Amino acid sequence: MKFGNYMTLEFPSKSSNEAFARTAVACFAAQLDPTLEELGDIRTAVSEAVTNCIVHAYPEKLGAIMLRCRILKDNTLDIVIRDKGVGIPDLEQARRPSFTTGGSDRSGMGFTIMESFMTTFEVTSQPGKGTSVHMRRKIRQRK
Repeated sequence: MKFGNYMTLEFPSKSSNEAFARTAVACFAAQLDPTLEELGDIRTAVSEAVTNCIVHAYPEKLGAIMLRCRILKDNTLDIVIRDKGVGIPDLEQARRPSFTTGGSDRSGMGFTIMESFMTTFEVTSQPGKGTSVHMRRKIRQRK
């Protein structure tokens, strides 16, 4: 699929970088002229994906988080967030609402939130090799 503009970022899995990633994607998405609701949904989905990397992918150490955004020709924001962490041994179980490996302070709703706020959502993972979250959000063109 053709794309018009893109950006890539790589940053360590520090909790302070969750807000950075969310803001960077929102600023990049602004060129599509999204509504405040669309922008809020995008920010929330990115926040959930990056937080998953920080909490689950690298539980004992810092690691790299890679983020890529593209503007596709059909006014769609394409986002990939990838880590090279521990991976997810049972992806079907991990996608169930309320399932978490992050302890009692985690809701287990991250994948559910991402999927509900984006037009398309896909997650792939290999234990010991990492996880990739691919999300797209079609932005309504205003008249």
